[in-house]
Amino acid sequence: MTSDTAVLTLAGRPLPGLRGRVRQLGVDTGYALAGFPVGVAAFVVVLTGLAAGSGLLVVWVGVAVLAATLLAARGFATVERAWLPAVLGTALPQPAYRHPEGRAVRRLTTPLRDPQTWLDALHALVRFPFAIFCFVVTVTFWAGALGGLTHALWGWALPDPSRDPGHDDLLEVLGFDSTPLTRIALYTALGLLFAVLLPFVVRGGAVLQATVGRALLTSRAATQAQIGRLSEGRDAAVAAEAVALRRLERDIHDGPQQRLVRLGMDLARAQRQLDRDPDAARSTLGEAAGLARETLEELRALSRGIAPPVLADRGLAAALAAIAARSPVPIELSVDLPAERLAPAAENTAYFVVSEALANAAKHSGATTCEVVVIAAGPALRVVVEDDGHGGAVQAPGHGLAGLADRLRAVDGVLTVDSPRGGPTRLIAELPL
Repeated sequence: MTSDTAVLTLAGRPLPGLRGRVRQLGVDTGYALAGFPVGVAAFVVVLTGLAAGSGLLVVWVGVAVLAATLLAARGFATVERAWLPAVLGTALPQPAYRHPEGRAVRRLTTPLRDPQTWLDALHALVRFPFAIFCFVVTVTFWAGALGGLTHALWGWALPDPSRDPGHDDLLEVLGFDSTPLTRIALYTALGLLFAVLLPFVVRGGAVLQATVGRALLTSRAATQAQIGRLSEGRDAAVAAEAVALRRLERDIHDGPQQRLVRLGMDLARAQRQLDRDPDAARSTLGEAAGLARETLEELRALSRGIAPPVLADRGLAAALAAIAARSPVPIELSVDLPAERLAPAAENTAYFVVSEALANAAKHSGATTCEVVVIAAGPALRVVVEDDGHGGAVQAPGHGLAGLADRLRAVDGVLTVDSPRGGPTRLIAELPL
């Protein structure tokens, strides 16, 4: 049984400005302070459980001990994963553990057969020194900052080194005279230094510890998520291709095939008329020639829908201009692309998105005008097609919009349809470059 991965869809974003930095400092501090007792408990429980379970395997009791230990490690890992998005500022995939199934013995050994639970146990052991380091650094810098900045309020309670020869402070160790004012000045300056360094040091320790957790607790889930996305993309590409082939078959059957049947009948009729009525035969041949031209034009139109030559020869902008020129609905076209050609997959997908959207608008929406905007913005290509029709477009299975969504999903793209009743209809396709 394989594990699936649920991927979070919303990524955390660091808050800007002073308020965001203060909040991040609070999150990092809480993570460091809470991580120490949790790390100690996890280390003790997992190490003890693994040692006891391994020693008791000869009498089979160790299997239950190891299973319980791995479940405990899973619990500690769940606590750690809850902290990671806030500390790292990004959403992370969550692994799906194996579910117990089968008879009692097989259900008991489920944690032992799940690779992620062993990674959880490894994290409990590896994390321990990082948790100690992060805790010590955080407590030290907080104590130095708060203690130094408030020394003027509580320093009077300490023995005065200038009056008590048995007590030396930092100033006397450094060879300076120790007076109340110099002590306040020195410790306030040190407190200010600690306060300035505090956010950076605490942040560094928290990120170090969180990176260890991310590597052991979410890396496998991220790999599974990538595999899942690739599988979905492959399935979407197959589905889109099947829909396109069925539509092509239907278009050929309803168009060129019917015209060719009629063309054959006209030619047979002209052959019969040739001897007894040459004028009628010439008229029939003229009709047949016109029908042949119409069939050729229709076949060319279908071929443009499969692999338009202008797209391969001149690029996406020229191909879109050709679509706009042929469209029965007036098109307002705006294209903003880099000077270099885009990847073939991106160009083909964007072309078919615009072509299908305009075809749907001409056939079903009753639109009087359409607007097409294609822009390469950063790492993504954004395609927007909007018409002023009556709306109501939906991504029904087996229809054009569903095929577009599958085609986009095959290249890790996304299709958004906004088409309320009464219009307008707005299609937004985003695909990576």
